[in-house]
Amino acid sequence: MWNAVFGLWRGVLVLLSALALWQAVVSLTDVPRFILPGPGLVAQALWDNAGLLWQNALWSAGNLGVGLGIGIILGVETALLLALSRRARWLLRPMLVVAQAVPVFALAPVITLWLGYGMPSKIVTIALVTYFPIASALFDRLMALPPGLSDLSRLSGAGRWRETFLLRLPYAVPGLLSGLRLAVVYGPLAVLIGEWVGSSQGLGHLMLMANGRGQTALMFAALIMLAGLSLCLWVVVEALSRWASRRLSIA
Repeated sequence: MWNAVFGLWRGVLVLLSALALWQAVVSLTDVPRFILPGPGLVAQALWDNAGLLWQNALWSAGNLGVGLGIGIILGVETALLLALSRRARWLLRPMLVVAQAVPVFALAPVITLWLGYGMPSKIVTIALVTYFPIASALFDRLMALPPGLSDLSRLSGAGRWRETFLLRLPYAVPGLLSGLRLAVVYGPLAVLIGEWVGSSQGLGHLMLMANGRGQTALMFAALIMLAGLSLCLWVVVEALSRWASRRLSIA
């Protein structure tokens, strides 16, 4: 409990220090408001445009949730397939490497051209960005079973499927969580890129509109909303990691 309280106060202290530094830069350099608005102006923009910001944040969060869910499902399925089948590893691993050599962000305009400006193009972009970290981290952990456990599995007569699902998969949970940590970092960035390329809603679209109209404070407010969404995802993954660690240690 005291660790949680200390962590909360430390976070508050860091936030207040960052805001004080931000205000000091604005005050001492006399930078124009349309280039760098002060924290007070951004807070006012958050208050005045709360409804607009929440509407677009919900749209972005919906895209992120669906895209991340698809990325997780595909990533886990791919990792299991690669762990179970040598033929799949021979066929798919080179394709995955080549696919990741081409930045997904460079494909975002093409995806938007094919799927339009609605949710499907954003969901596909997010799924592609979050898919590879999960598949890669989980597969590496699945294949890193300690030799002693692998020998014990063979001596007990367990087949490849049983060994994978009853032994390798529980052992690989930390790898899955590591991939999730990367995915929740890349996911909001994918939301932003997808909505910048082409969208009629979302925080990325709102940032573009605010930038075009010189409403820099509103643009910062949208960015803060996106940062809050990323922080919420990170907290969920960290809580899931602690829960999984306790469960695994008990088991």
